[in-house]
Amino acid sequence: VHGTVKRIIEIKMIRRNSRLRREYLYKKNLEEKEQTLHDKKRKIKDALDAGKTVPTELRNEFNELKAQIGYDDDKTGEAKNTIDDEYARAGIIDPKVLITTSRDPSSRLMQFAKELKLVFPNGERMNRGNTVVKEIVDAARKNEFSDVVIVHEHRGQPDGLIISHLPYGPSAYFGLSNVVLRHDLADKLGHMSEAYPHLVFDNFTTKLGQRVMTILKSLFPVCKPDSRRVLSFANRDDMVVFRHHVYKKTGYKEIDLGEVGPRFDMRLYQIKLGTIEMTEAENEWVLRPYMNTAKKRKAM
Repeated sequence: VHGTVKRIIEIKMIRRNSRLRREYLYKKNLEEKEQTLHDKKRKIKDALDAGKTVPTELRNEFNELKAQIGYDDDKTGEAKNTIDDEYARAGIIDPKVLITTSRDPSSRLMQFAKELKLVFPNGERMNRGNTVVKEIVDAARKNEFSDVVIVHEHRGQPDGLIISHLPYGPSAYFGLSNVVLRHDLADKLGHMSEAYPHLVFDNFTTKLGQRVMTILKSLFPVCKPDSRRVLSFANRDDMVVFRHHVYKKTGYKEIDLGEVGPRFDMRLYQIKLGTIEMTEAENEWVLRPYMNTAKKRKAM
């Protein structure tokens, strides 16, 4: 009897989460349509103000959009966010990150997870054991974690990292390469500082790049100005290069920069509009490396 009741409760929770997620995506879709309409009206208004030709793709809609522009004022002329996005609380409430591994992890993957726990100021590490992904996400939701990070390996070498934002997503999937742990670095710097770090993002210029930057940035709380810890994420040909440094002042305008580790490179290959256990979630973006124009395109 207890097992049946527990199963019924689980089914109700699954249906509730799915319903809330569908409602959220529906509202977000309406907002995206409103943003698209606003962009079209802005292009027409800019063309009319500058005395230029209306863009070809908007000529069929010109009369209708021009009439709508006439009704816009200072309040309605700008697109508004009708709902909070996934990261609306970022910078207001400190994130809380749960870090775990794939099943039966090697000692090197366990060490990598321990070092990631120190990279994220409010990170907590959980031994995976035989726990399934759904149970991990449910436990994280109940304990008010903001994100779940899962690292994977191949033959003892970390090769994958998943960041799933709670409660509704998104989930970003990265491939890892060139992973160097702290004890593999030539310089030994002792204990790692757990101060809130400064974040440096370089070359995230496209819409997808801004999306990835938001996903990564939301894993860290707002730092204090006097923090001596720096995390850098540099986009180099769609490869995100991660480095971790601390610095100290050696003169009036001189600093000594020391790498703390770990270091690794990340390549995004998928973003899903849902948490990691939602198999029905839609893809927001997927890497297409075998298309004819793949070498020419830069996604981020």
